[in-house]
Amino acid sequence: MTIALSVLAVAEFVAVLVLSIVLVVSRRQLATSRRKFAQRRDERSPRPHRGGPPAVAPLALRAVAHTVRTADALVRKQIDGVRSSIEDLAGWARIEQPDLAQITADGQVALVFSDIEGSTERNEALGDQQWVRLLERHNALISRCVAEQRGYLVKNQGDGFMVAFASPVDAVLCCIAVQRALRSDPQRWGDIRVRMGAHIGTSVRRGDDLFGRNVAMAARVAARAAGGQILVSDELRTAVGQDARIRFGVPEEVELKGLRGTQRVYPVVLDQVTLG
Repeated sequence: MTIALSVLAVAEFVAVLVLSIVLVVSRRQLATSRRKFAQRRDERSPRPHRGGPPAVAPLALRAVAHTVRTADALVRKQIDGVRSSIEDLAGWARIEQPDLAQITADGQVALVFSDIEGSTERNEALGDQQWVRLLERHNALISRCVAEQRGYLVKNQGDGFMVAFASPVDAVLCCIAVQRALRSDPQRWGDIRVRMGAHIGTSVRRGDDLFGRNVAMAARVAARAAGGQILVSDELRTAVGQDARIRFGVPEEVELKGLRGTQRVYPVVLDQVTLG
Protein backbone atom coordinates (compact mmCIF):
# COMPACT_ATOMS: atom_id res chain seq x y z
CA MET A 1 0.00 0.00 0.00
CA THR A 2 2.84 2.39 0.94
CA ILE A 3 4.63 1.70 -2.36
CA ALA A 4 1.41 2.25 -4.33
CA LEU A 5 0.77 5.57 -2.60
CA SER A 6 4.34 6.64 -3.26
CA VAL A 7 4.06 5.80 -6.95
CA LEU A 8 0.77 7.71 -7.18
CA ALA A 9 2.29 10.72 -5.43
CA VAL A 10 5.27 10.72 -7.81
CA ALA A 11 2.96 10.42 -10.83
CA GLU A 12 0.86 13.37 -9.65
CA PHE A 13 3.99 15.44 -8.97
CA VAL A 14 5.34 14.72 -12.47
CA ALA A 15 1.97 15.57 -14.02
CA VAL A 16 1.76 18.87 -12.15
CA LEU A 17 5.36 19.68 -13.16
CA VAL A 18 4.67 18.94 -16.84
CA LEU A 19 1.52 21.02 -16.87
CA SER A 20 3.25 23.85 -15.05
CA ILE A 21 5.91 23.91 -17.79
CA VAL A 22 3.20 23.89 -20.48
CA LEU A 23 1.46 26.75 -18.67
CA VAL A 24 4.62 28.88 -18.49
CA VAL A 25 5.50 28.28 -22.15
CA SER A 26 1.94 28.95 -23.27
CA ARG A 27 1.76 32.20 -21.32
CA ARG A 28 5.01 33.38 -22.90
CA GLN A 29 3.71 32.49 -26.36
CA LEU A 30 0.49 34.34 -25.67
CA ALA A 31 2.34 37.44 -24.43
CA THR A 32 4.60 37.41 -27.50
CA SER A 33 1.65 37.00 -29.87
CA ARG A 34 -0.24 39.82 -28.20
CA ARG A 35 2.77 42.16 -28.47
CA LYS A 36 3.17 41.39 -32.16
CA PHE A 37 -0.53 41.84 -32.78
CA ALA A 38 -0.55 45.18 -30.98
CA GLN A 39 2.55 46.31 -32.90
CA ARG A 40 0.97 45.43 -36.21
CA ARG A 41 -2.23 47.24 -35.27
CA ASP A 42 -0.29 50.36 -34.28
CA GLU A 43 1.64 50.36 -37.54
CA ARG A 44 -1.71 50.68 -39.35
CA SER A 45 -0.33 48.66 -42.22
CA PRO A 46 -2.71 47.59 -45.02
CA ARG A 47 -4.50 44.31 -44.56
CA PRO A 48 -2.62 41.40 -46.20
CA HIS A 49 -3.86 39.80 -49.36
CA ARG A 50 -6.39 37.05 -48.64
CA GLY A 51 -4.02 34.47 -50.08
CA GLY A 52 -1.13 35.45 -47.80
CA PRO A 53 -0.63 34.51 -44.16
CA PRO A 54 -1.31 37.21 -41.55
CA ALA A 55 1.59 38.28 -39.36
CA VAL A 56 -0.17 37.15 -36.20
CA ALA A 57 -3.35 35.13 -36.65
CA PRO A 58 -6.19 35.81 -34.20
CA LEU A 59 -6.68 32.03 -34.33
CA ALA A 60 -3.22 31.54 -32.83
CA LEU A 61 -4.06 33.93 -30.02
CA ARG A 62 -7.25 32.04 -29.26
CA ALA A 63 -5.51 28.66 -29.42
CA VAL A 64 -2.75 29.72 -27.02
CA ALA A 65 -5.25 31.39 -24.70
CA HIS A 66 -7.33 28.22 -24.67
CA THR A 67 -4.24 26.16 -23.78
CA VAL A 68 -3.39 28.55 -20.94
CA ARG A 69 -6.92 28.38 -19.53
CA THR A 70 -6.90 24.59 -19.75
CA ALA A 71 -3.51 24.24 -18.06
CA ASP A 72 -4.55 26.71 -15.35
CA ALA A 73 -7.69 24.72 -14.61
CA LEU A 74 -5.84 21.40 -14.48
CA VAL A 75 -3.14 22.71 -12.16
CA ARG A 76 -5.73 24.26 -9.83
CA LYS A 77 -7.56 20.96 -9.59
CA GLN A 78 -4.31 19.09 -8.76
CA ILE A 79 -4.89 16.80 -11.72
CA ASP A 80 -8.26 15.12 -11.29
CA GLY A 81 -7.55 12.01 -13.36
CA VAL A 82 -3.90 12.57 -14.23
CA ARG A 83 -3.53 10.35 -17.29
CA SER A 84 -6.72 11.38 -19.08
CA SER A 85 -6.17 15.10 -18.43
CA ILE A 86 -2.64 15.02 -19.83
CA GLU A 87 -3.86 13.16 -22.90
CA ASP A 88 -6.60 15.74 -23.47
CA LEU A 89 -4.18 18.66 -23.10
CA ALA A 90 -1.64 17.06 -25.41
CA GLY A 91 -4.35 16.45 -28.00
CA TRP A 92 -5.49 20.08 -27.96
CA ALA A 93 -1.91 21.36 -28.17
CA ARG A 94 -1.24 19.35 -31.35
CA ILE A 95 -4.27 20.56 -33.30
CA GLU A 96 -4.82 24.01 -34.75
CA GLN A 97 -8.56 24.56 -34.98
CA PRO A 98 -10.05 26.49 -37.89
CA ASP A 99 -12.11 29.60 -37.23
CA LEU A 100 -15.81 29.89 -38.01
CA ALA A 101 -15.23 32.07 -41.07
CA GLN A 102 -13.12 29.32 -42.66
CA ILE A 103 -15.73 26.67 -41.94
CA THR A 104 -18.60 28.68 -43.44
CA ALA A 105 -16.59 30.03 -46.38
CA ASP A 106 -18.50 28.12 -49.08
CA GLY A 107 -21.92 28.85 -47.55
CA GLN A 108 -22.59 25.30 -46.36
CA VAL A 109 -21.92 24.23 -42.80
CA ALA A 110 -22.49 20.90 -41.04
CA LEU A 111 -23.91 21.46 -37.56
CA VAL A 112 -23.86 19.09 -34.61
CA PHE A 113 -25.82 19.49 -31.38
CA SER A 114 -25.30 17.28 -28.35
CA ASP A 115 -26.35 17.01 -24.73
CA ILE A 116 -26.39 14.49 -21.89
CA GLU A 117 -29.61 12.56 -21.50
CA GLY A 118 -31.19 12.99 -18.08
CA SER A 119 -28.55 15.47 -16.91
CA THR A 120 -30.75 17.04 -14.23
CA GLU A 121 -31.52 13.67 -12.67
CA ARG A 122 -27.84 12.70 -12.82
CA ASN A 123 -26.87 15.96 -11.12
CA GLU A 124 -29.42 15.29 -8.39
CA ALA A 125 -28.10 11.77 -7.82
CA LEU A 126 -24.39 12.69 -7.77
CA GLY A 127 -24.48 16.02 -5.99
CA ASP A 128 -23.05 19.23 -7.38
CA GLN A 129 -19.33 18.58 -6.85
CA GLN A 130 -19.25 15.11 -8.41
CA TRP A 131 -21.53 16.25 -11.21
CA VAL A 132 -19.25 19.17 -12.07
CA ARG A 133 -16.22 16.86 -12.19
CA LEU A 134 -18.08 14.48 -14.51
CA LEU A 135 -19.25 17.37 -16.65
CA GLU A 136 -15.70 18.67 -17.02
CA ARG A 137 -14.50 15.25 -18.22
CA HIS A 138 -17.40 15.11 -20.68
CA ASN A 139 -16.66 18.60 -21.97
CA ALA A 140 -12.97 17.75 -22.40
CA LEU A 141 -13.92 14.68 -24.44
CA ILE A 142 -16.20 16.70 -26.72
CA SER A 143 -13.55 19.41 -27.18
CA ARG A 144 -10.86 16.88 -28.08
CA CYS A 145 -13.02 15.01 -30.59
CA VAL A 146 -14.12 18.27 -32.22
CA ALA A 147 -10.51 19.45 -32.55
CA GLU A 148 -9.40 16.13 -34.04
CA GLN A 149 -12.05 16.46 -36.78
CA ARG A 150 -11.30 20.14 -37.47
CA GLY A 151 -14.55 21.45 -36.03
CA TYR A 152 -15.40 24.70 -34.26
CA LEU A 153 -17.11 24.88 -30.87
CA VAL A 154 -19.77 27.53 -31.43
CA LYS A 155 -21.53 27.26 -28.07
CA ASN A 156 -21.34 25.36 -24.81
CA GLN A 157 -24.08 25.70 -22.23
CA GLY A 158 -23.91 23.30 -19.32
CA ASP A 159 -23.87 19.81 -20.81
CA GLY A 160 -24.87 20.89 -24.32
CA PHE A 161 -22.73 21.79 -27.34
CA MET A 162 -23.26 23.38 -30.74
CA VAL A 163 -20.42 22.55 -33.15
CA ALA A 164 -19.75 23.54 -36.78
CA PHE A 165 -17.81 21.58 -39.41
CA ALA A 166 -16.84 22.35 -42.98
CA SER A 167 -17.17 18.66 -43.87
CA PRO A 168 -20.26 16.51 -43.19
CA VAL A 169 -18.00 13.46 -42.92
CA ASP A 170 -15.94 15.16 -40.21
CA ALA A 171 -19.14 16.01 -38.36
CA VAL A 172 -20.29 12.39 -38.27
CA LEU A 173 -16.83 11.03 -37.43
CA CYS A 174 -16.65 13.42 -34.48
CA CYS A 175 -19.99 12.12 -33.18
CA ILE A 176 -18.83 8.53 -33.63
CA ALA A 177 -15.59 9.22 -31.76
CA VAL A 178 -17.51 10.64 -28.81
CA GLN A 179 -19.93 7.72 -28.63
CA ARG A 180 -17.18 5.13 -29.00
CA ALA A 181 -15.20 6.70 -26.16
CA LEU A 182 -18.24 6.69 -23.90
CA ARG A 183 -19.01 3.07 -24.78
CA SER A 184 -15.44 1.84 -24.37
CA ASP A 185 -15.19 2.79 -20.69
CA PRO A 186 -18.63 3.57 -19.19
CA GLN A 187 -17.29 3.70 -15.65
CA ARG A 188 -14.80 6.44 -16.49
CA TRP A 189 -17.62 8.54 -17.93
CA GLY A 190 -20.11 7.85 -15.15
CA ASP A 191 -22.39 5.84 -17.47
CA ILE A 192 -23.63 9.04 -19.11
CA ARG A 193 -25.53 8.76 -22.37
CA VAL A 194 -25.09 11.56 -24.90
CA ARG A 195 -27.61 12.23 -27.64
CA MET A 196 -26.28 13.81 -30.82
CA GLY A 197 -27.81 15.15 -34.03
CA ALA A 198 -26.38 16.60 -37.24
CA HIS A 199 -27.67 18.56 -40.23
CA ILE A 200 -26.11 20.53 -43.09
CA GLY A 201 -27.20 23.69 -44.84
CA THR A 202 -26.63 27.42 -45.14
CA SER A 203 -26.73 29.70 -42.13
CA VAL A 204 -26.16 33.31 -41.16
CA ARG A 205 -22.90 34.02 -39.35
CA ARG A 206 -22.71 36.90 -36.91
CA GLY A 207 -19.26 37.00 -35.35
CA ASP A 208 -18.68 33.65 -33.66
CA ASP A 209 -22.30 32.51 -33.80
CA LEU A 210 -24.65 31.02 -36.39
CA PHE A 211 -28.35 31.61 -36.93
CA GLY A 212 -31.15 30.49 -39.22
CA ARG A 213 -33.53 27.72 -40.06
CA ASN A 214 -30.82 25.10 -40.50
CA VAL A 215 -29.46 25.77 -37.03
CA ALA A 216 -32.92 25.08 -35.63
CA MET A 217 -33.17 21.98 -37.81
CA ALA A 218 -29.91 20.53 -36.41
CA ALA A 219 -31.07 21.21 -32.85
CA ARG A 220 -34.40 19.49 -33.48
CA VAL A 221 -32.71 16.44 -34.99
CA ALA A 222 -30.50 16.14 -31.91
CA ALA A 223 -33.50 16.50 -29.60
CA ARG A 224 -35.09 13.57 -31.40
CA ALA A 225 -32.11 11.28 -30.66
CA ALA A 226 -32.02 8.93 -27.70
CA GLY A 227 -29.09 8.77 -25.29
CA GLY A 228 -26.12 7.08 -26.96
CA GLN A 229 -27.59 7.65 -30.43
CA ILE A 230 -26.51 9.79 -33.40
CA LEU A 231 -29.23 10.99 -35.77
CA VAL A 232 -28.61 12.88 -39.00
CA SER A 233 -30.92 14.66 -41.40
CA ASP A 234 -31.60 13.44 -44.93
CA GLU A 235 -29.56 16.39 -46.24
CA LEU A 236 -26.51 15.43 -44.22
CA ARG A 237 -26.90 11.76 -45.14
CA THR A 238 -26.83 12.76 -48.81
CA ALA A 239 -23.85 15.06 -48.32
CA VAL A 240 -21.81 12.27 -46.67
CA GLY A 241 -22.21 10.10 -49.75
CA GLN A 242 -20.36 6.79 -49.84
CA ASP A 243 -17.80 6.73 -47.06
CA ALA A 244 -16.65 3.32 -45.88
CA ARG A 245 -16.19 4.60 -42.33
CA ILE A 246 -19.83 5.56 -41.89
CA ARG A 247 -22.95 3.40 -42.05
CA PHE A 248 -26.54 4.48 -41.60
CA GLY A 249 -29.51 2.55 -40.32
CA VAL A 250 -33.12 2.48 -41.48
CA PRO A 251 -34.51 6.02 -41.91
CA GLU A 252 -37.58 7.30 -40.11
CA GLU A 253 -40.08 9.99 -41.06
CA VAL A 254 -40.57 12.29 -38.07
CA GLU A 255 -42.18 15.59 -37.20
CA LEU A 256 -39.80 18.14 -35.74
CA LYS A 257 -41.12 20.93 -33.56
CA GLY A 258 -41.49 24.22 -35.40
CA LEU A 259 -40.77 22.75 -38.86
CA ARG A 260 -43.44 22.12 -41.46
CA GLY A 261 -44.23 18.61 -42.65
CA THR A 262 -42.16 15.56 -41.84
CA GLN A 263 -38.41 15.12 -41.98
CA ARG A 264 -36.40 12.00 -42.77
CA VAL A 265 -33.70 11.18 -40.23
CA TYR A 266 -31.11 8.40 -40.23
CA PRO A 267 -29.44 6.74 -37.24
CA VAL A 268 -25.68 6.23 -37.50
CA VAL A 269 -24.65 2.61 -37.00
CA LEU A 270 -22.03 2.53 -34.26
CA ASP A 271 -21.16 -1.18 -34.21
CA GLN A 272 -17.89 -2.13 -35.90
CA VAL A 273 -17.12 1.40 -36.99
CA THR A 274 -13.58 2.17 -38.20
CA LEU A 275 -12.33 5.73 -37.75
CA GLY A 276 -8.90 5.41 -39.36
